[in-house]
Amino acid sequence: MRTFVTRKNAAMTLTAYRGDAKTLLAFNLPSKKLARNFAGFTVHVHPLGHAAYYLYNSLRFEHPGKHAQDAGESPNASVNAPIHKFRWVHVPGSVHQGVAPFMGRYTYTVTPRYFDGQRSLLPLDSAKSVSVTIEVSNFHHAGVALGFTRGYVQSEAFVRHFGRKARIRPSGKDLLFDTRAISGTDDRGNEYSYAQQYEWLGFTARAQAFELIRAVLADRKLRLDVFAYDFNEPDLAQALLTLAGEGRVRMILDNAALHHSRSKPTPEDAFEALFLQAATGEAQILRGRFARYAHDKIFIVSRGSRPIKVLTGSTNFSVTGLYVNSNHVLVFTDRQVTAKYAELFDTAWAGAAKRAAFLRTPIAGETFRPTSSLLPPIEITFAPHTRQFASSLLDGIAQRVAKESRKSKTVGSVLFAVMSIDHGLSPVYEALKHLHANLDVFSFGISDSTRGTSLYEPGKRHGVLVTGKPGKTTLPPPFNQVPDIGIGHQVHHKFVVCGFNNDDAVVYCGSSNMAIGGETENGDNLLAIHDRGIATVFAIEALALVDHFQFLDRLKAKAPAAKAAKITASMDSRARAAAGAGWFLSTTDRWVAPYFDPADLHYVNRRLFA
Repeated sequence: MRTFVTRKNAAMTLTAYRGDAKTLLAFNLPSKKLARNFAGFTVHVHPLGHAAYYLYNSLRFEHPGKHAQDAGESPNASVNAPIHKFRWVHVPGSVHQGVAPFMGRYTYTVTPRYFDGQRSLLPLDSAKSVSVTIEVSNFHHAGVALGFTRGYVQSEAFVRHFGRKARIRPSGKDLLFDTRAISGTDDRGNEYSYAQQYEWLGFTARAQAFELIRAVLADRKLRLDVFAYDFNEPDLAQALLTLAGEGRVRMILDNAALHHSRSKPTPEDAFEALFLQAATGEAQILRGRFARYAHDKIFIVSRGSRPIKVLTGSTNFSVTGLYVNSNHVLVFTDRQVTAKYAELFDTAWAGAAKRAAFLRTPIAGETFRPTSSLLPPIEITFAPHTRQFASSLLDGIAQRVAKESRKSKTVGSVLFAVMSIDHGLSPVYEALKHLHANLDVFSFGISDSTRGTSLYEPGKRHGVLVTGKPGKTTLPPPFNQVPDIGIGHQVHHKFVVCGFNNDDAVVYCGSSNMAIGGETENGDNLLAIHDRGIATVFAIEALALVDHFQFLDRLKAKAPAAKAAKITASMDSRARAAAGAGWFLSTTDRWVAPYFDPADLHYVNRRLFA
């Protein structure tokens, strides 16, 4: 499967990288000379068999009538308001096509645009256009299927679809509720259900999890083993109670203080009580936490005694985990991998999910490397480990991060999304916290830590490190105000990508927080996948998160640029708000200069992706 496509002509180069139900588009010009009077890029998107559209620019020209305009399109369509960036992550359903966009083949046609001597946009010249066609759907490659939550409650797209006051769950503490119930009304007066909201927010991670669960429910010959940490997603809970009533599920559920209390029962306690009432036959539930947390998030499907599918990753099977946090899942059907995860479950079960018992087993000190020719090179480890093993494992990741700054023939790169890099002992955290100061490597990273952020500065090459918890932000017109997620986490991922678009690319991912404490005290799994395409998918996730939250971080605690009337989700009203605030596209080529300045991070950015 092609995971990226490049096309070029005399005017420009276009590369499309396949993500998970999204595409990274990277643009380049052949020379600095062609950046003179450059107005930006027009991006035309054509889903196979569906209506085509232009990417939408939040800004437009102050006087559209002074520029070449397509009268049939909005002044904010990129045919009329070219994009001032050399890369763009396109996610179907963010602006166009609604909450259930087409998944399949997309053709992207990109055209460089120019100003004339009077700083007016010239008409689109199709002779300069470059087109690529690529698959835009749930990513599966080399025996691995991926899934990601959207995790963008603090976003224009979420507010556009569901309004700023959308409820994530009903008031009250009921574990089970009907997700078909109406949860809110958008700014256009349209009602929507929790299920509709969850489908959009949970995105492909939710789709992967529910596809697996529905398959088990539909086939009485299948059974399910579950590791869970946070567990309160109502439809998943009901599905597991159904399986308990049919004697087809075993579950190891965390019982640390966050999830267990005799005086104030938690949702997990409520689920345990319902499970025990429903259970028949071989259905069983075990509460445990190793030394600190039973932190795995895993489904293992078996047909009789043979495991046939595994879902793992960072995504908790909870309302927050699937619908608020940014998370990932990985799905395997390889026999060696499924057998190893089944061994993990049986080992943890036999030891009552206790650390001492687990450490006495071979799996605690093993680095599992499946040998299937259908899989890329993968290493998987299962915590808790001894201190020595954990230190060696995390030192190896930190060393791989450091290796990127020593590359000479290619641009070294590290892109990451890690829940926290401030708390706990970890050589990985130490490497990532200070990486932005290293000018020999392109680094883009995000965590929920709020200390040590490093935002892009023109004329400097240092890396970017942003927080997914910017606190209260006030966005200027034309942007809708976005909700604050409050306590909890926006970024719950645990992944690090080294060597983007190189043959030695690797992504470290899974449930592990990549800290010594977690690796020695938690039930966790950590994967290293050496595959260019899979690493690219994770890199695109990091790019989208960093770009989005860098914007919010810049506006933290700042006043709006200008007072304006209430802004609705309407594109027309937002355009008027932008005009009222004086936010318009530039009519000079000054914006493009950093992309051709070797002393600027934008220059490295352009070289790496385009």
